[in-house]
Amino acid sequence: MVAKPVFRTCGVTGLKIHDGAELLIKANAVTAVVVLAVGGLFGLLVALTRWPSVHLLPADMFYLALTAHGIDILIVWCIFFEVALMYFASAVLLGSRLATPKMGWVAYALMVLGAVITNWKVLEGNSSVMMTSYVPMQADPLFYVGLILFAVGALIACFIFLGTLVVAKAEKCYEGSIPLVTFGALVACIIAVYTIASGAIILIPTFLWSIGLIAHIDPLMYKVVWWGMGHSSQQINVAAHIAVWYAIAAILFGAKPLSEKVSRMAYLTYIFFLQIASAHHLLVEPGLSSSYKIFNTSYGMYLAVLGSMIHGLTVPGCIEAAQRKKGFNKGLFEWLRKAPWGNPVFSGMFLSLIMFGFLGGISGVTMGVEQINIMIHNTIYVPGHFHGTVAVGTTLAFMALCFFLVPVLFRRELVLPGLAKLQPYLFGLGMGVFSVFMMGAGTLGVSRRHWDMAFTDAPHAFSHAPAAFLMMGIVGVSAVIAVIGGAIFIAVMVGTILFGKPMVFAPAAAAPSAPPAVATYGSAEEFSVPGTFTLALLFLTMFVLYYFVNWKYLASTWLLS
Repeated sequence: MVAKPVFRTCGVTGLKIHDGAELLIKANAVTAVVVLAVGGLFGLLVALTRWPSVHLLPADMFYLALTAHGIDILIVWCIFFEVALMYFASAVLLGSRLATPKMGWVAYALMVLGAVITNWKVLEGNSSVMMTSYVPMQADPLFYVGLILFAVGALIACFIFLGTLVVAKAEKCYEGSIPLVTFGALVACIIAVYTIASGAIILIPTFLWSIGLIAHIDPLMYKVVWWGMGHSSQQINVAAHIAVWYAIAAILFGAKPLSEKVSRMAYLTYIFFLQIASAHHLLVEPGLSSSYKIFNTSYGMYLAVLGSMIHGLTVPGCIEAAQRKKGFNKGLFEWLRKAPWGNPVFSGMFLSLIMFGFLGGISGVTMGVEQINIMIHNTIYVPGHFHGTVAVGTTLAFMALCFFLVPVLFRRELVLPGLAKLQPYLFGLGMGVFSVFMMGAGTLGVSRRHWDMAFTDAPHAFSHAPAAFLMMGIVGVSAVIAVIGGAIFIAVMVGTILFGKPMVFAPAAAAPSAPPAVATYGSAEEFSVPGTFTLALLFLTMFVLYYFVNWKYLASTWLLS
């Protein structure tokens, strides 16, 4: 006899929460936060080594820390949290039971086991191949086994999410179309399946190569297929953290997208075009045709960028529309000045939105152009861009959602509320400065993966410009500030779960009159958002100027008469 699913009604949101889904959301989210703490520690060690005045680690330990930081932050932390987000966006937002919770625990166990095995092999010191693990560098066979197990677990979680959508539809848990946040999670899931398939296609034969069953892996073939996983991992993040932006706008302001259909079309451009952005990692490879490179770095890329620009307009636009309906109509920006900047859910989300666009977005489009890419391809500019996307874009958005979800799921009040208010500013602005000055140092030629920018032991003397050393010093200081912000986040989350004061809800809170905006389909149908359009014009101006400066810089390197 199949047990009847058990639900509770959330006293904060009024949403129905399936107990099986709630437990899995908690497990995946808590594990994600633990991995973030571990990966952040490795990141601090890397930053303190790249800081010329400190230069903390010897070469072997530097590459060990760099490998662990890349895997734990870009892959493990993000995907654990995205699994929790998928379960939330399906079972909770749709008021449905989760499909096959037992398989959810199998997926979770595989992901944990895979992450532990891979980290163990990295910490042993014989798998410091960095996140890209390019052949002919070879890691311990269990390094690849760990990644494969993690990927299998994540793939099972994706199928559970898809199955939950089927269950919700079959059991008539909602009417009409799924909410936009759920649609965004669906797009992230589709991209995740593509990403995991790419990883399996290349990591399984690489594992067989590591144990001697395959004699040779072609390096170019490896890079082309691997970046189908490596870069697309960030595209999962983009789809997921934009869903978080929409979710927080709906939760805090009751905001609906300016046009639901347009937002969904923007998401669809991600499925069709976003994956080809991985080509910017391959632009110096001689085995790929010029036609492939030019199409992927121009025509195709522009269509993917169009989707992000639509989201960048409609997310603040829907907040402005909601605020203006509440009477915040003075001037261009009263709606923004009167926003709850002391609430870390909002401040984290909005800082993520602004800095992802201005830092990660502008730099990503610029460095993705074939001609400009050649100047910064193997410089520290590239990880500077990564931190503008993964750190201040994805990680900060996920942190913001945690400030809402953890009290709701664990039914405890946030501890250290004063530090919680400060946290998004410390982490967000610290990582923002980190990203800007790392890209600046890369523009001056600081190498991407070399542990000693001073080249102390080089047989031939070489030195970067003094400005490069100054910039890398600022990178080190800002990294410390960001890590302090990250540590506060960990302390608030762990403290809330263990010591937070239990929430007490009035009986009326359990019976809302209507579902919240985050769980419904519909548009604001309000396009009078002058403040948002002003911000968009500012973004466009900065983008054009930055794009022009990079072309001018490229022209100055040609030395043609």
